[in-house]
Amino acid sequence: MRRHGEEIEALGLRVLVVTFEAPEVAEEYVGETKLPWPLLIDSSRRLYAAYGMGRGGGWAIWGPATWWAYAKLLARGRRPRPASGDVHQLGGDVLIDPGGTVALHHVGEGPADRPGISWLLDPVRRAAERSGARGADRPTL
Repeated sequence: MRRHGEEIEALGLRVLVVTFEAPEVAEEYVGETKLPWPLLIDSSRRLYAAYGMGRGGGWAIWGPATWWAYAKLLARGRRPRPASGDVHQLGGDVLIDPGGTVALHHVGEGPADRPGISWLLDPVRRAAERSGARGADRPTL
């Protein structure tokens, strides 16, 4: 997503990262990764529950897809972060339109299940093109 930061901004999107980790762990992550977006700590996991992000089983968390993702990181010269906290908590991606309607909702099946940036941005790009044709300031999905 970082590589698409300028486009995200140009599309009028705001990114919010959500975690359930303790504040000190979250703060360390922000410092370590130089996270450019705001981070919300959902220690009660109410937001996770509201979007259907429950707990993953052992195979989903430690199965072949996860190991393949780790191998790809290593091949690119990056190291996976050591597991911490509740590794079984599933995450996901939610895109909410300017009117507050959920326009896109993906619940990951494990840590390696992340949609590509095009999957996330394409609906917004199309909405921006339609809005541009109508002369609107902000795209409506």
